[in-house]
Amino acid sequence: MIVLAIDTCDSRGSVAALRDEVVLKVVAHESQEDYSSWLLPAVRECLEGSGLRMEDVGAYAAAAGPGSFTGVRVGLTTVKAWAEVYGRRIAAVSRLEALAAEAPVGTAWVAAFANAQRGQVFGAVYQRNGTSLVRLGDEMVIAPGKFVEAAAEFAGGERILWVSTDAGCVISEEAWKARETLGESVERVSSVRAPMIGRIGLAALAEGRFTDALALDANYVRRSDAEIFWKGAAHGS
Repeated sequence: MIVLAIDTCDSRGSVAALRDEVVLKVVAHESQEDYSSWLLPAVRECLEGSGLRMEDVGAYAAAAGPGSFTGVRVGLTTVKAWAEVYGRRIAAVSRLEALAAEAPVGTAWVAAFANAQRGQVFGAVYQRNGTSLVRLGDEMVIAPGKFVEAAAEFAGGERILWVSTDAGCVISEEAWKARETLGESVERVSSVRAPMIGRIGLAALAEGRFTDALALDANYVRRSDAEIFWKGAAHGS
């Protein structure tokens, strides 16, 4: 199957074309160009570089968040349009799961996080179940030190493998010192997420876990500024 994978969750986005597990072409967002103008030319470059047309794509794997409201919205709106036009299935993938999937095998607990700005991180904690990862609790938007404490509580004193594109968010936190004494560190991984999102999407499709254009929804985790300000004004704050 040919899968087109898209990640527009933050400024370090990317698109990738995969034939089953093989990555055919990756195009990374390496400029300040808005996704609204970058995405379609990048997809065209990705497909042409793979010797493909959009009609050849069998399904889409889209990073549904958490991340930038604008970036996630642009990516998902575009994928929804393609799914309607070409009648294809969509696998919605968590960017945090795509980070956690990069963790080397060796520990039962994986904590994945990314910079959420405003002094917070997006984070999630996973437990290995054979070769798969099972998320414990909800994805969070939380202060970095609090995320370290929350992950430690989930692990119950066992070692944790930390994985991120933004290691600096936690390693300066007081709570992190206790993890360092256990010999833990943050596995720094590439910010180019689309290939892993494509692989996770392929697995989901094989298991029958997919959606369509109507049901595809974003996972923002955090409310938008517009919603926060509107509700604050409504309550006279």
